[in-house]
Amino acid sequence: MTVPRSASASTPTARLKSVSLREQAREAVRTRIVLGQIEPGEVRSVISIAEELGVSITPVREAVMDLANQGMVEVIRNRGFRVPQLSEHDLDEIFRIRTLLEVPAMADVVEVLDGAPVPQFRQLAEEITEAARAGDLAAFLDKDRQFHLGLLELLGNGRLVTMVAQLRDQARMQGLQKLADQGELTQSGEEHIALIDAIEAGEGERAVELMRSHLAHSRGIWAGRTEATS
Repeated sequence: MTVPRSASASTPTARLKSVSLREQAREAVRTRIVLGQIEPGEVRSVISIAEELGVSITPVREAVMDLANQGMVEVIRNRGFRVPQLSEHDLDEIFRIRTLLEVPAMADVVEVLDGAPVPQFRQLAEEITEAARAGDLAAFLDKDRQFHLGLLELLGNGRLVTMVAQLRDQARMQGLQKLADQGELTQSGEEHIALIDAIEAGEGERAVELMRSHLAHSRGIWAGRTEATS
């Protein structure tokens, strides 16, 4: 005998994503590193991080191994992990490669969208700006990451997204709170809004130049200073 399915059972529903403790721990440690809350050269134990996050050692150990594979940390046997020192030359290399990848990609994004509105990215740009005004550095970093990688995902090139994500993770922010107090981060947020204006207007050349200028500005932000955008 066939039992009829109820209306609620047959109605399509959105699938919920299960985020593992390993993933949560990885993102928490990643954020601490990029924001400079874990100092370069400082040795941290897995136990201390697990206590801070209120989880067992296993997901933190797995998260650290993930970050080590991405080049964000160095594992020190029987002691924990260390964040490598990052020089000005390192930052120059990172942003040079990001410029080579992300700037021309904006022309492709404009072509793919063909003037279609992207309200989700406009909302992210506004949230980035609000986080900057509020001095919420963790939210600023999270929304900025979603914005940049999300635009690249529109092109359907997973390797491009992965490469830019890894380059972002290899950088460090220095003195970010000072720049937030000076209004520098608010300007960066507004640059995201201007970029979306150009993309929705179908202005490929303008989008390219806005991204080039934005990355030049970001190079200074990630080093804790203002940077010329011309």
